Amino acid sequence: MSKKMPEVPAASLADIAFMLLIFFLVTTTMDVDSGLERRLPQWVEEKQDEQVDVKERNIFVVLVNRNNDLLVENEWTNISELREKAKEFMANPADDASLPEKEPKEVPFFGEVMVTKGVISLSNDLDTKYGTYIAVQNELVAAINELRDELAKSKFQKSYSDLENEQQDAIREIYPSRISEAEPRKRN
Repeated sequence: MSKKMPEVPAASLADIAFMLLIFFLVTTTMDVDSGLERRLPQWVEEKQDEQVDVKERNIFVVLVNRNNDLLVENEWTNISELREKAKEFMANPADDASLPEKEPKEVPFFGEVMVTKGVISLSNDLDTKYGTYIAVQNELVAAINELRDELAKSKFQKSYSDLENEQQDAIREIYPSRISEAEPRKRN
């Protein structure tokens, strides 16, 4: 006579495993990475040897050092002042000779307008804190976005985000997003 081994009920194990799976799915949080929205340049097959010369007056220089200090156009500046300085530079409303040049351009919906040749140049130290780097980036992008929004409201009586694609393209031609980032360096 052999003793019968007791059976383990398999149906309840599947139920328990399913309930554990549901529990972990419900209680787990997913971190969503935030970042910067950037449009990458189009791929160019051929090697370009030509160097584009940009006049010094057309470059808005922003430097961030390892102490997270901000040097804008050779003046120490707070991040809170950066947006207005970048807006003034890119718009150049009075056609100031110390601000970027403008060139006439035919833009749909606007006709012939003067378009800035301004470029924002951002450079930071290797030891710059990531939070400061992102804050500076956000202010520079916000400056361009505010200029676009102000133009959209004055021309179309709508915010930039509410415009049709063709209208947004026209405004982007007037206020292009030209932010050049230099490779971070170790500075003293």
